[in-house]
Amino acid sequence: DQFDSLDKHTQWGIDFLERYAKFVKERIEIEQNYAKQLRNLVKKYCPKRSSKDEEPRFTSCIAFFNILNELNDYAGQREVVAEEMAHRVYGELMRYAHDLKTERKMHLQEGRKAQQYLDMCWKQMDNSKKKFERECREAEKAQQSYERLDNDTNATKADVEKAKQQLNLRTHMADENKNEYAAQLQNFNGEQHKHFYVVIPQIYKQLQEMDERRTIKLSECYRGFADSERKVIPIISKCLEGMILAAKSVDERRDSQMVVDSFKSGFEPPGDFPFEDYSQHIYRTISDGTISASKQESGKVDAKTTVGKAKGKLWLFGKKPKGPALEDFSHLPPEQRRKKLQQRIDELNRELQKESDQKEALNKMKDVYEKNPQMGDPGSLQPKLAETMNNIDRLRMEIHKNEAWLSEVEGKTGGRGDRRHSSDINHLVTQGRESPEGSYTDDANQEVRGPPQQHSHHNEFDDEFEDDDPLPAIGHCKAIYPFDGHNEGTLAMKEGEVLYIIEEDKGDGWTRARRQNGEEGYVPTSYIDVTLEKNSKGAVTYI
Repeated sequence: DQFDSLDKHTQWGIDFLERYAKFVKERIEIEQNYAKQLRNLVKKYCPKRSSKDEEPRFTSCIAFFNILNELNDYAGQREVVAEEMAHRVYGELMRYAHDLKTERKMHLQEGRKAQQYLDMCWKQMDNSKKKFERECREAEKAQQSYERLDNDTNATKADVEKAKQQLNLRTHMADENKNEYAAQLQNFNGEQHKHFYVVIPQIYKQLQEMDERRTIKLSECYRGFADSERKVIPIISKCLEGMILAAKSVDERRDSQMVVDSFKSGFEPPGDFPFEDYSQHIYRTISDGTISASKQESGKVDAKTTVGKAKGKLWLFGKKPKGPALEDFSHLPPEQRRKKLQQRIDELNRELQKESDQKEALNKMKDVYEKNPQMGDPGSLQPKLAETMNNIDRLRMEIHKNEAWLSEVEGKTGGRGDRRHSSDINHLVTQGRESPEGSYTDDANQEVRGPPQQHSHHNEFDDEFEDDDPLPAIGHCKAIYPFDGHNEGTLAMKEGEVLYIIEEDKGDGWTRARRQNGEEGYVPTSYIDVTLEKNSKGAVTYI
């Protein structure tokens, strides 16, 4: 008797299912838009690298770009969440809602058919009942008419007989309608019992099972909705850990050193301006000796003024001279020029090694062709071999030319550096500013370059730097291997000896150290274990 109520309830269940499906769809759109916006953000702040010179070098920049990469992976995980929800939740809900509507429609149609059949049986029973009632009234009328004629003495026998026949006919018809009514009543009662005890309960049971399956499906979708998010949590955690590691990788000292190396010019700071005494003409005496002495002093002042003016032409506080980039990088400061030349030499050496490998491979192929002519013609490789040889010769000439420029730069830079510390190394200048002994091998006794040579033009700087205070110690080191230190500017040491560090390795493999007795010199960086002071300012470096 609550068929209409169940109809409304099942319709509400389907509407709720579709409403939740709409909620999931909007959540998917949010995830997709979020991932898209994150990717656009990463793309906006990622560098557009066109050359190696523009690649990030500072640890803070590299960490930021690593964070952007992790954020891009995080955006990918948001897309995975959206795809998982779309496939496992939203798609499944839409398919199930369609099947649920079809099943509900079928059950309701069966219920309506059963109700219509019961109504039809009731109408048939009601019609037979009314017909039986009508025939009973007609039979009663016929009986009354017969009894009236039968008691009437004036009525003819024919009228009485006719009334009797009419009574018999009506009585017979009433009996037939009675039987039909009884049959229809019995049939209706049976159908009604079947309707309320068999058909309708079965339909209601199917509707109940359908509604329970809908509830179970909602529960599964709720779980799938959460699982879609939970599956990516480990990967998202790794992305966040990567961001934390990127943050920990920032090294402020390394970044500062990069700035120093990038802008270090290699020039010395300008000297002090001399005092020019314009009052000497006022207090000049008539003494010839005094006058000549004044001239000598004036001459000295002029010499120093000349030196000061020469130093004033450096690029330290002025603008660098603008001009086209030259092949030998002579337009750059000495330190930057040395770095550029060293980079070019390294690139040329790599190209030379590649060409040498290619030449070796061509020679091997030529030997194979000569031994097995059926595999190929050895003469066909001759043009390629000639081209490779030309490339090797060209590269060797380029390397030689750049090495000559590099030697020139290192000689000039080394001369200035050694003049600055002339009191420590007895005015001796080594070849190469940063490498007193030149390059070295793993063997401590094997030295490539000869002893340092003296320069005749160092005396003009002796007065300025002879009385400099010793450089402060920026750490200490312990000798891992013994070092003889035969060349000038080097410092011999024994295994296990502890020295003070006064100047770090500049990238050439040498570190400047000092003994407790004040003796200073360069030692190989690979021979010592260095420990630097955290708060030490370190050796003076001019940029």
